[in-house]
Amino acid sequence: MDLAVLCVLLPLVTAAWGQYGDYGYPYQQYHDYSDDGWVNLNRQGFSYQCPHGQVVVAVRSIFNKKEGSDRQWNYACMPTPQSLGEPTECWWEEINRAGMEWYQTCSNNGLVAGFQSRYFESVLDREWQFYCCRYSKRCPYSCWLTTEYPGHYGEEMDMISYNYDYYMRGATTTFSAVERDRQWKFIMCRMTDYDCEFASV
Repeated sequence: MDLAVLCVLLPLVTAAWGQYGDYGYPYQQYHDYSDDGWVNLNRQGFSYQCPHGQVVVAVRSIFNKKEGSDRQWNYACMPTPQSLGEPTECWWEEINRAGMEWYQTCSNNGLVAGFQSRYFESVLDREWQFYCCRYSKRCPYSCWLTTEYPGHYGEEMDMISYNYDYYMRGATTTFSAVERDRQWKFIMCRMTDYDCEFASV
């Protein structure tokens, strides 16, 4: 390789690596989740929170018709880049009721950093809450919905965000009264590199 080209590329590679501090490429560093790492048993409630300064980047679930048409869940988190800063506040959002379709994003421009859920035998479904964290006065933009997870009711669900500059802000779900299962579309957004004055976008 030409020495002049190397002298030009080396600072660029160093700057790109340094952008993420000790984390390297951000979405290869989340903790691998395996089949034995479920956060709940069927028909049981659970509360899951990422460690401070991390957000949810992966959601995995398996469905069990024989166990109350319920799902077991597992999550993976990643530290946010240094450019986003530390979370300034965190909170639990309002409850999304069991047996209903719903759409919710974190209020106050927050990012999803956890999930809480309770199972209801009477409707064979769960209620849900997001645990959200706000990062200074950063605002979301360029938001989009993922495809449906799972692709069909009753299937295994495995959603991983490979876009390091997009963050989960919420979800919309549909509920099948026949299958007693949900399909999810996650709301993914970029966040501004500067503070903005909008309290909620």
